[in-house]
Amino acid sequence: MFARGRTGGGGGRMPGSPPSRVSDAQEHDPESPPLGKRPGPWPPRALGLESEGDENNPKLMGNWARRTGFRTIVSTESFISSPNTSTEIGNAGKPKSPPPVLPKPPGFTNRGGSAFDLEAGPAHTPTIKATSLPNGLADTTQKIKNPPPFPKPELAPPDAPPTASTPSPVAVPLEQKALDADRDRVVLPKSSRPKPEPARANRDRDPENDIASEETEEMMGKQSHLKYEIRETPGIVSLILYGLQHYISIIGSLILIPLLIVPAMHGSDEDTAKVVSTVLLISGISTLLHSLFGSRLPLVQGASFVYLAPALTIILSNDFSATSKNRFQHTMRELQGAMIVGSVFQIVLGYSGLMSVFLRVINPVVVASTVAAVGLAFFTYGFAVVGTCLEIGLPQILIIVLFSLYLRRVSIFGNRVFQVYAVPLGLVITWAYAFLLTEAGVYNFRGCNMKEAVSNIKNERCRRHVYTMQHCRSDVSDVLKTAAWVRIPYPFQWGVPTFHFKTAVVMIVAAIIASVDSVGTYHGTSLLVASKAPTPGVVSRGIGLEGLTSLLAGIWGTGTGMTTLTENVHTVAVTKIGSRRVVEFGAYVLIILSFVGKVGGFVASMPKVIAAGLLCYMWTMLVALGLSTLRYSATGSSRNMLIVGLSLFLSLSIPSYFQQYGRGHSTNLQKQFQPYIVGANGPIQTGVHGIDFFLNTFFSLHMVIAFVVALILDNTVPGSRQERGAYSWSRSRGARTEPSVVKDYGLPFRLSRYFLWARWVGL
Repeated sequence: MFARGRTGGGGGRMPGSPPSRVSDAQEHDPESPPLGKRPGPWPPRALGLESEGDENNPKLMGNWARRTGFRTIVSTESFISSPNTSTEIGNAGKPKSPPPVLPKPPGFTNRGGSAFDLEAGPAHTPTIKATSLPNGLADTTQKIKNPPPFPKPELAPPDAPPTASTPSPVAVPLEQKALDADRDRVVLPKSSRPKPEPARANRDRDPENDIASEETEEMMGKQSHLKYEIRETPGIVSLILYGLQHYISIIGSLILIPLLIVPAMHGSDEDTAKVVSTVLLISGISTLLHSLFGSRLPLVQGASFVYLAPALTIILSNDFSATSKNRFQHTMRELQGAMIVGSVFQIVLGYSGLMSVFLRVINPVVVASTVAAVGLAFFTYGFAVVGTCLEIGLPQILIIVLFSLYLRRVSIFGNRVFQVYAVPLGLVITWAYAFLLTEAGVYNFRGCNMKEAVSNIKNERCRRHVYTMQHCRSDVSDVLKTAAWVRIPYPFQWGVPTFHFKTAVVMIVAAIIASVDSVGTYHGTSLLVASKAPTPGVVSRGIGLEGLTSLLAGIWGTGTGMTTLTENVHTVAVTKIGSRRVVEFGAYVLIILSFVGKVGGFVASMPKVIAAGLLCYMWTMLVALGLSTLRYSATGSSRNMLIVGLSLFLSLSIPSYFQQYGRGHSTNLQKQFQPYIVGANGPIQTGVHGIDFFLNTFFSLHMVIAFVVALILDNTVPGSRQERGAYSWSRSRGARTEPSVVKDYGLPFRLSRYFLWARWVGL
């Protein structure tokens, strides 16, 4: 690559720099693009033709044509003349007279009988005036801004014989662009041609110093389907509206996980409120860090469903189910220790560059099977809880389906409100409906106390009614009244984490699956908002930062790790907002809300049936987004269909075999949680408790089976790259020279220049 700097004079130019615009015009390489113009098509159009019959004979063409294998595609019946002469076009029916021999121009070399040397450039005499140079230069010191147009050829009468004043015709290119480029060419001797810089210098320089504003605007393609691109900043009003919209549309993924894991740990509603506030805080901090120092894509970080099944397996193991005192805190400390170990593994995976190597075996078929299995894993929980109060849960599902499918094209003030806000609208309407039923006394039963445990009620009638009251009433929890207005989550708020090998290995496996999920999200989002897909180094950097944010989650105690939410792809595609500033503003809002204790109390007071209805839709969306990844591969290929089908089937069948050993060991456990107690009760019994727990848990996780089966089959079954749909990541060396890619993925505050040596974690 040539250096970009220009010098005022030819004598003071440094070696390796390109010729200046004026003083070095006569030394320009004729085979390089014309000065001031973009390169034309390659291979270039014909500059000239020989006599009929010799146009494709390589022996009669210049050395440039022989080197490039050039073959003309224009006809010998089109001719032009010089600007001061006329052109004669012979009658097609008459024999053509051979063209007279022209005087040899300077630089002519007769090679193999060629009458014109293409390497020497267009023929011109040394006595031509500077004001009429074909390259538009005047006195070789200034460029004519508007060079005179090429004169139209004057047609001679058909029967007029050739005269001395009528020179022989010269073949014309078909396109005016090729003609203009030919006129602007100047000859540069080979001895003075600039030499390219060594590749080593290219690799070590700072790419941000090479970015010019005009080049950035030319190379950055406008994403016509987006309202705001990744580097655009909306106005203050739009920033607030779109920032809130982005997070409200994925509110289910941000707040629902604590509503599952805290009751499973026998935590109170106050504990649930505290965990919700902690999740909001770490989610906001993680999103800001990822937007600045991660992949730099507009992606919200949150508590992922990938960690939900491993967390439930640890929570419901025999080691913690037998604990009666402070079981919530004891179990949460174990989750913190396992999460810290898993996050450290993910940090090493990302920042060591191993993720760049791992990307070679991760393709859409693998990602689709893995992500879809994450959503399918909770089919035993979804409708089983919705069925506890069908008069509320079933209408909620129908409302969300109505908004997201049947009314998705309805636009209000230019916005598809129902499609974007299907989940929050369904939540508000259903919650209001449950409140009206409660206030109307539908669930009031005389002599029955809903605060009393069902197992302690002897009256069969009250036992049945109390079960309905606890699942249908909107005032079951009073945590909203008792929650403090201001509460700041702090590190190790549940105590010092505990570490055990068996739980740590389970979280390491979950971290690998979360990384695979993030790879698909990075690629899908980059196609929507960025100029190009990220480089493997950028992907590794993003995975490493997700490990750091999961480490924060382990220190603060959220119960699960922090990773990129898969729902981001759907949110960006629907809202058409790709600005990272919008996501950053929403992250600040999350951090502020985490300090308001009433917000966590409000979320914790949500009826369980409403939360289950939202989870049904969120897990359905997860399955759909996972399978949509197959659009990058040959979806009609029998190879891909069989791999995905077998992976999903085995991901349901194999865990079902292992989970049947856990049924019946805990009679007090809810049925929807029984598949997760297989750790100590599975069929694998080696005598070593830790190994038994890990192996039984490993084969009982749906997403793990789907990932392993798809990974092996996709990388061993023969198939072309196009059929497999292998992810096409940007090449690091090319990305560092493209201003738009550098601005999309480069670190802020010019930090990239300090990490030029670490290409495996950047551009």
